[in-house]
Amino acid sequence: MTSAEILTLTVTETEKGARLDKVLATLLPAISRSRLKELTLAGAVAIDGAAAADPSRKMRAGETITLAIPAAVAPDPVGEDLPLEIVHEDADLIVVNKPAGLVVHPSAGHETGTLVNALIHHCGASLSGINGVMRPGIVHRLDKDTSGLLVVAKNDAAHKALADQFADHGRTGPLERLYRAICWGVPRHPQGSIDAAIARSTINREKMAVVAEDKGRFAITHYRVLDVLNGADGKPVASLIECALETGRTHQIRVHMAHIGHPLLGDETYGAGFRTKMNLLTPAARAALEAMGRQALHAGSLGFEHGRTGEFLSFESPLPQDFQALLDAFPGTRRAEQR
Repeated sequence: MTSAEILTLTVTETEKGARLDKVLATLLPAISRSRLKELTLAGAVAIDGAAAADPSRKMRAGETITLAIPAAVAPDPVGEDLPLEIVHEDADLIVVNKPAGLVVHPSAGHETGTLVNALIHHCGASLSGINGVMRPGIVHRLDKDTSGLLVVAKNDAAHKALADQFADHGRTGPLERLYRAICWGVPRHPQGSIDAAIARSTINREKMAVVAEDKGRFAITHYRVLDVLNGADGKPVASLIECALETGRTHQIRVHMAHIGHPLLGDETYGAGFRTKMNLLTPAARAALEAMGRQALHAGSLGFEHGRTGEFLSFESPLPQDFQALLDAFPGTRRAEQR
């Protein structure tokens, strides 16, 4: 947008007596409440031509609300011409297949070279603005060394629709997310759920940890064993598993699998104590794991409802080459894809 977008709304009998912020949220469901409050406090709202900066003002039937949404400003991160594997793109959103090693969002130590920098460059003018800034709307993230599918919003309406689905995590809504991982050992049960709160570690602030329920944010991971992987002696040494998240906490799968004694292969943060188990692998599997140089975790399936069209979109990402090479290096294992 090159100038402010002016929206005019009329208060009906249904909204009579309600607060201004609630009326705006009801009449403009595509804009988040926090953004509407921000605009109101900034003087962008008028009632019957008079400025109205009080979100708690009670409304009367027949009043006219005018909302001026300013043009989106340039983002702080700059666009960079970086390679992107685009799985789907339309006017509202973009789905990308993130490679391992790519940071999603700029942060201390990663100010450039991120997915956000790449998306700003790629999307250009098609970014109409998230909360007034011409930037992609990140509603979920993957760790730097986790590969797989990410959906990103291009505008406020798409951002809100996606954020609502990710906040629900598929418990009652349409969101679907599945991960593939390789963990040390074989879980006692072929499928199960890990229900354990997660918070930042008090010992190492760069790590997350399972904590008492009242000390962290509740987190639930569902897992299913797909294949049992053998070591050099022909005995089970690792498992290919599928994980579904009921919540989306930082490092959740990695923390939860380590918590039950099955950290992911290649995870130096949560599986450092299992390094000696590499001696149980065949030389080929050990070489493949060393070449991989990251945790064996891939976001392979993503499904969600398109906020504007209502269509359910579903995407699959095949295992990346390094992950597949590690799987292929285990002897005598029947792949899940062959079942």
